[in-house]
Amino acid sequence: MQLKTYQRETLGTLRRFLRDARVRGPKAAYEAITSEPDQARRLRGYGGSYTPLLGDEELPYVCLRLPTGGGKTILAAHSIAAAAEDYIGQEFPMVLWLVPSTTIRKQTAEALQNPRHPYRKALSEHFGEPLRVFDMSDFLRLRPHDIGRHLCVFVGTIQNLRVSNTDGRKVYDHQEDLEPFFTKVPKRAKGLEPLGEDLTKKVGGDPADIRYSFANLMHLHRPLMIVDEAHKAVTGLSREMQSRVNPAAVIEFTATPQKKSNILHAVSALELKNEQMIKLPVQLGEHQTWQGAVTAAIAKRAELAEEAEKDREGYIRPIVLFQAQDKGQEVTVEVLKQHLIDVHRVDESSIAIATGEQRELDGIDLFDPNADPLIEYVITKEALKEGWDCSFAYVFCSVANIKSSTDAEQLLGRVLRMPYATRRKSPKLNKAYANLVSKSFAEAATALRDRLVDMGFEETEAEENIEADPQFGSDDPDDLWAPRRRPKPSVRIEIEASDEELSNAREAASDNIAVTKDDDGKATIVVTGFVRDEEIEQVAAALPQAAADRIREDVAKYNAEHAHKASPAEKGEEFVVPALMAHVQGDLVFADSERFAEYFDWSLKDAPVQLGKDEFDVNATEDGFEIDLDGNNLTLKPTDQSDQLLLDIEVDGWSEASLVRLLAKQVRADDVPASEMLAWLSSVVQHLTGTRGLPLAALMRCRFILARKLKDKVDALRKAARENAYQTCLFAPDAEVEVSFDEGFRFFDGMFDGVPSYRGTKYTFAKHFLGPDRVPRFDGKGEDGAEGEEFKAAQLIDAMPEIEYWVRNVSQHPNAFRLPVAGGWTYPDFVAKLKDERLLVVEYKGSHLVADSAEKRAVGDLWQARSGGDGVYVFAEKAVDGKGVREQIRAQL
Repeated sequence: MQLKTYQRETLGTLRRFLRDARVRGPKAAYEAITSEPDQARRLRGYGGSYTPLLGDEELPYVCLRLPTGGGKTILAAHSIAAAAEDYIGQEFPMVLWLVPSTTIRKQTAEALQNPRHPYRKALSEHFGEPLRVFDMSDFLRLRPHDIGRHLCVFVGTIQNLRVSNTDGRKVYDHQEDLEPFFTKVPKRAKGLEPLGEDLTKKVGGDPADIRYSFANLMHLHRPLMIVDEAHKAVTGLSREMQSRVNPAAVIEFTATPQKKSNILHAVSALELKNEQMIKLPVQLGEHQTWQGAVTAAIAKRAELAEEAEKDREGYIRPIVLFQAQDKGQEVTVEVLKQHLIDVHRVDESSIAIATGEQRELDGIDLFDPNADPLIEYVITKEALKEGWDCSFAYVFCSVANIKSSTDAEQLLGRVLRMPYATRRKSPKLNKAYANLVSKSFAEAATALRDRLVDMGFEETEAEENIEADPQFGSDDPDDLWAPRRRPKPSVRIEIEASDEELSNAREAASDNIAVTKDDDGKATIVVTGFVRDEEIEQVAAALPQAAADRIREDVAKYNAEHAHKASPAEKGEEFVVPALMAHVQGDLVFADSERFAEYFDWSLKDAPVQLGKDEFDVNATEDGFEIDLDGNNLTLKPTDQSDQLLLDIEVDGWSEASLVRLLAKQVRADDVPASEMLAWLSSVVQHLTGTRGLPLAALMRCRFILARKLKDKVDALRKAARENAYQTCLFAPDAEVEVSFDEGFRFFDGMFDGVPSYRGTKYTFAKHFLGPDRVPRFDGKGEDGAEGEEFKAAQLIDAMPEIEYWVRNVSQHPNAFRLPVAGGWTYPDFVAKLKDERLLVVEYKGSHLVADSAEKRAVGDLWQARSGGDGVYVFAEKAVDGKGVREQIRAQL
């Protein structure tokens, strides 16, 4: 399973932390990474100083924050290899995987035991087969020969271990069957729980002798601890439990971390949306009665079903997820089901009840188009909150009060997952829908926002991703949190048309045009915001002449009344910024450093094989080894758990060839043939053992650290080759570079939907292309908490008379304008269209960031030079030779 970009970046940050923690310690590694400008901006207040777990400064303890739908479990599976290779230093570590509930424990264990499941494949890809995966209740199936020879994963709940009194709890019980695991362990080993007085009477021995327990086995072998939904595990007792287990490292995964969880990396909901993992925005309809909410949910499902039938990218059957009230209240599961059957004539076979007592989804494949029955409605109270996952769930309808419900965010999360993780052609299939019962839209919107925050959204992200259903919501700014986007105007037009004509009009309608018919038979066209003439004509063409004329006339009046309020984008204007292109070996290609590298082979055949003493050295001491790695000193003692496996290997079995094979597993690279890697590693090892005279035994014991150094060496060679390809294709004397409008970046209404907006109230931007309320949030704040330098630069640009309109370009966004640099991309901060039709690109950098920007300047100047006068690039600083941002731009113009 290919990881998404944000998942690879998350894993990369974790690996960096673990590698650095091995050398400098967890505290220094954590604080160095979280203080990096890009990482601090990503964490947005989650980072800070490192808090040791249980006061243990040497125990790596970090949390990875991903919103619901981000794939925490697949990342957890990949993180095991990262920890094994980059910190623990074992071929096959012990893993204790903790989850918050029995339901999730069973599901996780089953997935990890299934060779076809992506979670299992993520493990076998790194550790090979066979793997040993145990439900914690089955730990007695473990055999001594499994340890050190296979990856052993134990899946349990936090409750399994969270006890103050260990007597009577299976994992802490003395088990005679575990005696073979302790044969070489001193009877009174430090840190292991003793038998105690009561157990001694049963089994004999001395009260100070160690118990043969699962917990002591974990303590002895120092497992990697994976904690899923970590926010539910952070209590004093949990910390006591973790002390008993004695983990080698603790990695937590959650959407809503605690303040002291050492959040290392945070993923935004926008990143999930950009990777097509979740449906956003959530379209909200508020209703005065529960019956109205149910009616709207059913109608929305029918509308989405029509859209799904036209979609050719994969079978979708939209499902409504109803949250009923508890027994004793008005709208119980039974009442709601009967209402669907009696009032809405819903086929009973299409309804499934999923509660603790009724499990009508068991055994049904909701993704199967030939399933019998075909489920379209699921009624629950809370049973779906744990582990249930069907991306066909599109509509969430709660007849309960979600403001006070502890389960609503879990149920709402079920409708956010995107089918097949692929954006659909129909915009309606890219949204989630919520129908809530409330007194006002403000109350419903606030409740929904709070639930999204509970799922890991930032508050601004949540607010940006809630939109009103034009039929059942309100955009009155007095009803919503402030500051907020300007309300979109709307017009309702009553018409007369047959059901068939309305159906045709509904198919032709764009996302801003709703075609409805109420219970009284009245047909209505609702236009929200600003639509182009061709959008109106598509709907009008499907209706009778009188209705078509009425729509054209009313929309024309509506547009004339509200046109002055519309931004250029809302009026339908678009513009294109040309992309940089290069001719490479006869092909004209989009300028991309990765693409360039594909045209140039690089190899390890001629790569240097020498590792100098300043890069890697190892010396034997009385009680272990001292390693010098790039000037950093590490010690490795035979008693270290990280060296436990090596102690079990017979020295007679060691050879240069076996070391090379072990190194090859760690230094593997997809772009280097295995034979070439083995040959290079063989030469490296021969140099270390021959020329430098390092003992083979020392290299075997230190091979994980050696592998890290060699992997860094390969990465550096790859980077150099990539930089050479980049320079050759763009900056060599014979490089052929041009720009292309056909392949360029299109700027359009809605291009940055879902991106948190600037929410200040002191300044209203008059010329932003998307509108004054859709200016993407700026980076940085001043020392006094005021808006930072980037905001002030935007103010100056907004006030320039030469500019017709401008856009705040969003870094990393798939719709944003970008230029290639050797290591990836640069996203200039501002893009503008000038009144003389030229295009202006501005990269703004504060004084502390200017030093590293030569590469960005160079590619920006190249883009300008090849634009034939159509483009102007400015690298603006706060002040240059007495010139401010505005003067620097004018000088370049």
